[in-house]
Amino acid sequence: MRDWSRLFLLGFCVWLSPAFADCVDVRGELTQGAWLRFEAPNLRSVRFNDQLLPLIDNRLSWVGLGRNAVLDNKLSTTFTDGRICEQSIVLVEREYKVSVVEGVPQRTVTPPEEHLERIRREGAMVRLAKQQVYECKACIEQLLSATQMPLTGRISGVYGSQRIYNGKPGNPHYGLDIARPTGTPVTAPIMGRVVLAEPDLYYSGGTVIMHHGYGVTSSFLHMSEVTVNVGDVVSQGDKIGAVGATGRATGPHLDWRMNFYDNRVDPNTLFSLVPAP
Repeated sequence: MRDWSRLFLLGFCVWLSPAFADCVDVRGELTQGAWLRFEAPNLRSVRFNDQLLPLIDNRLSWVGLGRNAVLDNKLSTTFTDGRICEQSIVLVEREYKVSVVEGVPQRTVTPPEEHLERIRREGAMVRLAKQQVYECKACIEQLLSATQMPLTGRISGVYGSQRIYNGKPGNPHYGLDIARPTGTPVTAPIMGRVVLAEPDLYYSGGTVIMHHGYGVTSSFLHMSEVTVNVGDVVSQGDKIGAVGATGRATGPHLDWRMNFYDNRVDPNTLFSLVPAP
């Protein structure tokens, strides 16, 4: 009964409240690790719990939720005429599978001492790339309404699953794995600026990180080829690299990841932001 009551409350708060309480339209999968889109005219500010969210043209805001986001949340919106609206955003708890991965290079499971400094240096480089400040309204509009897959293929790994590498528990998987043969082109799913382009990072191999503005970044891992450079501004559909099996990988695939500031978000949930015709 608890799950049914949650679903009923979700539908009432999210889909009926804009009509009856003049709140915002909320779109997306109401679950942990998801992207959510908020829209209404004449917005002055939008807060998700205690977090002040970005706002474009006084009408469009969004949030990316982490893997273990709390289930009961409050959306507070202030309009330009001073009105304040609060609505409850109740998430359904997400179940994550355990993923057993055998045959990865053992040096990427238990790194030798001589590689630890390199791992720390590369980790700092990735964090700095994601922390860059960038504003691109067109990128966000595309992100929230017209995201494309970076390539099509068999989904070989999903967001949130607990990984066990060669029998040793590791961190959860934070991306969407798409298996294709080595050399298959990888394209930008959303326009953005390249903030990192490295052919051989220790864990992620050939890696590209793109910034889409306002704290939103995409990462593309394990590529056999990187075809962009730092500073490039790429359009949706432009080639950025090719599928590979570099870094900690057992076979050729693309690992596509996304961040909203420090939250690691499931890229596959972007496709729920636009209602089906």
